[in-house]
Amino acid sequence: MPRAIILYEIDQSFGPNILAEYYLKQGDKIPSSILKDFTEKHVKKGYSDVTIINDNNRFYSNKLISDDLERENLFLSFILQEGEDFLSIKSIFEDIEQKIIQNFSPDKKKMNDLLKKALNSILDLIQKLQEPTIIKEILNERTKGMLDNDQLQEAKELIDLGEEIPEKLAEEVKVAEELLSNKLYRKSKKSFLKASELAALIQEESIASFLKHKGEQVGMYPDLIKERESIYREVEKVTNELEDTNLELYKLLEEPVDRLIEISNNFEEVEKITTLTNLKKFLKRSSQLAKELEGMNKKIKDLMPNI
Repeated sequence: MPRAIILYEIDQSFGPNILAEYYLKQGDKIPSSILKDFTEKHVKKGYSDVTIINDNNRFYSNKLISDDLERENLFLSFILQEGEDFLSIKSIFEDIEQKIIQNFSPDKKKMNDLLKKALNSILDLIQKLQEPTIIKEILNERTKGMLDNDQLQEAKELIDLGEEIPEKLAEEVKVAEELLSNKLYRKSKKSFLKASELAALIQEESIASFLKHKGEQVGMYPDLIKERESIYREVEKVTNELEDTNLELYKLLEEPVDRLIEISNNFEEVEKITTLTNLKKFLKRSSQLAKELEGMNKKIKDLMPNI
């Protein structure tokens, strides 16, 4: 699960400002440099969601968009644990975001408590998926409440479902994960959506939503792969044109490399992300040097007639 959850705003004049935050680890803190990078990508480049890797830490940020929000500059960020299954976590961000949108308040204490509850809800959900017995125990408690309220028919239906659904649900999720690891994305999506339907049958709405979102994310993978291949071709074309007389092309490579980093984040390709991040640093430096070289070249041309 994430190490932290942060709600912040981006002021056009003053930059990022944290409104509420909750950290699992005492002394943990989101670096101001990361917030600055988020601001650049959200505001200057117009990205709605951003992932940044820094010193083996992953930081994710997404813009909160809703007609119910009077403010248009609110963002939610997560710091992910090392080795975190980013796809699983990302697939439930939307539910957490909706809770924050519905309960937004300028009261910092209230929002801190809401973030804490949201983070703990992820842990509860993951535990349920890992242990079918936890779901069975919850269903037993729910059926007891129905019986106490004389909801006999509803209780009987839930008891019948509770005998088989939790195990079927766990097995379907296992199949979906195996298909995902084997890159059979369309089949994996189908299994996640089937598991979501099973969760809905036993009124486990949070699990159903989680699995549905994950299935939809997995379903996007074939399109992301095609997009990445297209960007690779574009990058290769520009790279082949790089010559001493055409150094400004370094600048053209920065944006496609940025997008390749985002796509690789979806596929949990840590080594590739590191390589692309290093490439981006060199491209940025090369662009700066090319600009300096261009300026010096102009001065040389201006001086040549006077020698």
